[in-house]
Amino acid sequence: MHITQLNRECLLHLFSFLDKDSRKNLARTCPQLQDVFEDPALWPLLHFRSLLELKKDNFLLSPALRSLSICWYSSRVQVCSIEDWLKSAFQRSICSRHENLVNDFLLQVCDRCPNLASVTLSGCGHVTDDCLACLLRCCPRLRALRLENCARVTNRTLAAVAAHGRALQTLHVDFCRNVSAAGLHRLRAACPRLGLRAEHSAAMIPDQLPSAPGTVLRKLLPR
Repeated sequence: MHITQLNRECLLHLFSFLDKDSRKNLARTCPQLQDVFEDPALWPLLHFRSLLELKKDNFLLSPALRSLSICWYSSRVQVCSIEDWLKSAFQRSICSRHENLVNDFLLQVCDRCPNLASVTLSGCGHVTDDCLACLLRCCPRLRALRLENCARVTNRTLAAVAAHGRALQTLHVDFCRNVSAAGLHRLRAACPRLGLRAEHSAAMIPDQLPSAPGTVLRKLLPR
């Protein structure tokens, strides 16, 4: 039996065992398999391990998407995590190559995936408050938002959660250095039933340039 003789349910099941690249390669072999590749039922979950994967054409964004994770574990994440006022020109040039990738991708998600229920972003140092606020507004069924080491996330994201995260049950803002204790306190007061976790966030040095930067630098440098 040739693979194309299988019914659609069997083909979808077969595709579900393949990674994104393998699905795309198989879809290129014939129009019937390309049609299966483009079936939204095949794409309820998307996981990306690098920002460059966001630029590929080996996946589909659709209203069927329920769970999205972008977890970037790379030496470049450490560069993105450096306070803006401490970055060298070379470090800024590295960041500029992927600065808008996650934001642009999430804006596409806002347009195409209104039924999203879970989002995890780890190491996405350039994702902004405005982008996350848009996600909360456009995905009213979002129940879990987990942010880790997202340096540009501030109290504005917490305010957006209070204003638009009506279905949100879980919020993690771990190692997000620009989230303050006061912002977390306001969110807990506004959303007492929200499962809120903020590991180390409020205790980290924020990006705001201090009035006496030498004082902060002395704290950072080993003695």
